[in-house]
Amino acid sequence: MSVFGGRFAGRGAIITGGASGLGYAVAERIIAEGGKVSLWDMNGGLEESRERLGGVHGVSLDVADEAAVVRAAQESADALGSIDILICSAGITGATAPVHEYPLDSWRRVVDVNLNGLFYCNRAVVPFMLERGYGRIVNVASVAGKEGNPNASAYSATKAGVIGLTKSLGKELAGKGVIANALTPATFESPILEQLPPSQVDYMRSKIPMGRLGEIHESAAMVCFMASEECSFTTASTFDTSGGRTTY
Repeated sequence: MSVFGGRFAGRGAIITGGASGLGYAVAERIIAEGGKVSLWDMNGGLEESRERLGGVHGVSLDVADEAAVVRAAQESADALGSIDILICSAGITGATAPVHEYPLDSWRRVVDVNLNGLFYCNRAVVPFMLERGYGRIVNVASVAGKEGNPNASAYSATKAGVIGLTKSLGKELAGKGVIANALTPATFESPILEQLPPSQVDYMRSKIPMGRLGEIHESAAMVCFMASEECSFTTASTFDTSGGRTTY
């Protein structure tokens, strides 16, 4: 099988947070390798991103809205013909503050998007995969979910939750043709960094032994392996793209 030939020929992929950053980079690769994508995003640039990718299918929604997620899953299944891949990359950072000063509204919103929203997406899409006996789920977590970042308690807690959810889900689906893994990247160049003060970005860079932030294409390449048939004997696990920060 050619690595950059037709890995995704005939496959349909839903990508949350697909209008920018990692989600968009993954969409480009899947399309280039023969797949079809449905972008899910509440970003104002969704329509522009769809057009840049050749007029692909897209749904404007907030993943924290469970009913909207259910509707979007059926709409995407109809548009793509099948849902073979789910990439959950939608996420927000929330406030930068110590726990005792953390704004409650920011805490609730981060949990709603990063953890509840990801759960809704997994819950809505898994039945389509079970029906076909095939699926690849990639839930984007973070090294913050393994180590915790100071002044980022909501983000760290939700990403730890994503790891735990994915480990549970992967074990549930093992032997059913559906594989679920989590990506745990260190900080990489992405629009999400605009939500953080420079001091927080500097801290995260200082924790990476390679001494630099990651690049989107590095994590996109890993996601595409995880989303392909080549990833066939690893499930309920995490894949790091951390520049040496996490090695477990």
